Amino acid sequence: MSSNSHLILGETFISHNRLDISPVFLSDNEINDKYKKGEIRIVTEQARYPLDSIKTMLDSKKYIRNPEYQRRKRWDDTRKSRLIESFIMNVPIPPIFLYEIDYSIYEVMDGQQRLTAIYDFYKGKFKLEGLEYWQELNGRKYQDLPEQVKRGIDRRYLSSIVLLQETAKSQEEAEYLKQIVFERLNSGGEKLTPQETRNALHNGKFNRLCIKLAENDSFRKMWNLPLESEGEEKLLESESYRRMEDVELVLRFFAYRHVDNLKSPVDKFLDEYLKQANDYSDETIKSLETLFQETINLIYSVLGDLAFIPPKEKRDRKTPLKTIYDPLMQVFANNISHKESLIKNKTLIKKNLYLAKELLYIKEENNRFLFDGRYNNKKDVEARINYFHNFLQSYI
Repeated sequence: MSSNSHLILGETFISHNRLDISPVFLSDNEINDKYKKGEIRIVTEQARYPLDSIKTMLDSKKYIRNPEYQRRKRWDDTRKSRLIESFIMNVPIPPIFLYEIDYSIYEVMDGQQRLTAIYDFYKGKFKLEGLEYWQELNGRKYQDLPEQVKRGIDRRYLSSIVLLQETAKSQEEAEYLKQIVFERLNSGGEKLTPQETRNALHNGKFNRLCIKLAENDSFRKMWNLPLESEGEEKLLESESYRRMEDVELVLRFFAYRHVDNLKSPVDKFLDEYLKQANDYSDETIKSLETLFQETINLIYSVLGDLAFIPPKEKRDRKTPLKTIYDPLMQVFANNISHKESLIKNKTLIKKNLYLAKELLYIKEENNRFLFDGRYNNKKDVEARINYFHNFLQSYI
């Protein structure tokens, strides 16, 4: 904590039985006892940081703008500038939230964009733009501001609430605690997607693998996503990228290899798989990385950009479908040893697969469409996999 921070200690109590939503009947005395015991005791500390100290703080490496909490929605220079304008006007700014992972080492749980904007401003990385009430300052960097304005900004503070290390008695409890706080912090604004939440709460080595594999060029072309080589600005134009849907697609490939364990809802199934997969050995993770790369590149070699696109007559031909992606990925992965035969017959496979896709919309006995995205239970997924498995056998 910085030497010129002002500290206040406090405690908050939260029950550990968050997931148990069944009715519970307790007497008032029992409720009072439960409150006094406090199954999880969140110990907090408040601090105020002068803005001109934040650059030094972040450079010290004691404050980790951790990518596991980082969403892909970056602030542009206009939004950064308006935060600075708020400081000029002394508009109250919400506090940032930090978690003490070790003594005097902090993770930024909430407030990364604010910290980054302040840091970049003092480093002279952007010029002020889009200001509403101080338009005369547009086009200036911090170093170019009038002296009085600079000193006014320097004396502003950014408040923080720190969850101290002694809150949790174990690593498991610490993870649970961070989950509670993270979910509550993000419950009021723009709702996080399931994958953004996974990325924040379960960012182990397997989650990082999924992020890495989502950069595969063949994969991105088949999902109409901008390539990593096109730069961050181009990537952030894609809503699917900003919402981390590409990372979830990679996770689906690995999770659906265990279709026998599939339970509804799918989001919960993916959550549970990711938590388990984060504990895989390095050797297992490396072999799975190779499997994904070989599978996605093989599909692209055989089917090209339109691999996961439905027939033109049925839907928007520009939109790939998960109901085609999921089974095709499994079938090609299961036949990776026949790579040479599949590439040799790619012209015929590509031609006939289009005709096979026409049949995807034939109704089953129960009057449902086999590839209707509304149906995702174990039986439906297995039926789709079997459909493409039987199709591919003629070319092996």
